[in-house]
Amino acid sequence: MTLQETYTALGREIAAAGARLIAVSKTHPVDRIKALYDMGQRDFGENRAEELAEKAAQLPDDIRWHFIGHLQRNKVRLITPHTHLVHSGDSLRLLRELDKRAQDRRIDVLLQYHIAAEESKYGLTEATGQALLDELNTTPLQHVRIIGVMGMATYTDDTEQVETEFRTLHEIFRAVKENYFVDDPAFTELSMGMSGDYPIALRQGSTLVRIGSKLFGEREH
Repeated sequence: MTLQETYTALGREIAAAGARLIAVSKTHPVDRIKALYDMGQRDFGENRAEELAEKAAQLPDDIRWHFIGHLQRNKVRLITPHTHLVHSGDSLRLLRELDKRAQDRRIDVLLQYHIAAEESKYGLTEATGQALLDELNTTPLQHVRIIGVMGMATYTDDTEQVETEFRTLHEIFRAVKENYFVDDPAFTELSMGMSGDYPIALRQGSTLVRIGSKLFGEREH
């Protein structure tokens, strides 16, 4: 299939489930991103701050850049001028740094939760997430708006395990919404699902799926 055919088919499938496609463009060149942009795609995901800043400078201003990787606090300054949504809000210190660097603009963030069996993945537990949100109730952020949650399932062929992990994240989303954002209409996003497991994520209520290799083919290094 051509890029156009793959993009059209994926777009229809994801939109039919009420979700939005984030085209994960990390390691792919600017001309490939521009080709998708010309087909109508506006949401692109990067996981390295330097790469996002470099690409944003070369591409149209109406692209919505999503930062989807682990974000180090010393790299925040590179992404704040460009980023539409940070998917990896995994600590209070990071949120405070984003708030400090945002200056005259608002930055939307998802709280990242650890739902996988793999210890290597980042993210909050339900307990640390609750502590973070309680702290923000006491000393709110000025420029950062939390609009949902994100998580990554275990990299496994066991679809039942993946389904269970995504279901857990949806339950976390509902609990956080009910306990902290019940009157906030912006708290709507549930970011889960990638090229290998997005159909399961869609069944479990994902609103944002991050598709790289299934869309672009294998990464270029």
